[in-house]
Amino acid sequence: MRENVATPLSSSVSAQAAAPAPAPTQEGWRAALAPALRATVVTLVLTGLAYPLLVTGVAQVLFPSAANGSLVKDGTGRVVGSELLAQGFTSPGYFQPRPSAAGEKGYDATASSGSNLGPTSKKLQDQASAALAALVKDNPGAEGPPPVELVTASGSGLDPHLSPAAARWQAARVARARGVDPARVRALVEEQLEGRDLGILGEPRVNVLLLNLALDGRFGVLPAR
Repeated sequence: MRENVATPLSSSVSAQAAAPAPAPTQEGWRAALAPALRATVVTLVLTGLAYPLLVTGVAQVLFPSAANGSLVKDGTGRVVGSELLAQGFTSPGYFQPRPSAAGEKGYDATASSGSNLGPTSKKLQDQASAALAALVKDNPGAEGPPPVELVTASGSGLDPHLSPAAARWQAARVARARGVDPARVRALVEEQLEGRDLGILGEPRVNVLLLNLALDGRFGVLPAR
């Protein structure tokens, strides 16, 4: 029988493998950390300072209104809202946006959300039924049933637009409250229609805030209630 005999070469290799790795020196740590720190600083400056400043500057030059929140001003130059955010209008002399579940009282820009109620929710059905009854009561001169968007909140609760049909449906009430011919109000709605983006994206719509400002501009500002 042949016995396994360790050779000098194999013994040397085993001894090297079993020997502990040398502890890193201070110079080794510095050599390893320096490139990482440089990369971190360069990345921070480029992505955290240079890029945001560049994009902000370009936006302020090319799209100043959109870059500053698409703010809307009235005839006196006072900021009254944003084109991007719905706000509630309760006076019958103004067009009303979709219902809102954003915040406790709705239309809260700091609490954008939907109702999170499903189609089988009794609470949602009760809310829609109450909104429908109120719309029918407040719009006796409207033609046909109200569009469904007027009794349901949007996913964000802050949708600033209505469909042309939903705006036209309210025209009779607005005209009666302002004492003007309904045809003039409907004509103003048509003037305020926004088409599809790039001609193909989205649907025609009406911005409620801009439409109400146009109402004030043409027929006068209603007294506060």
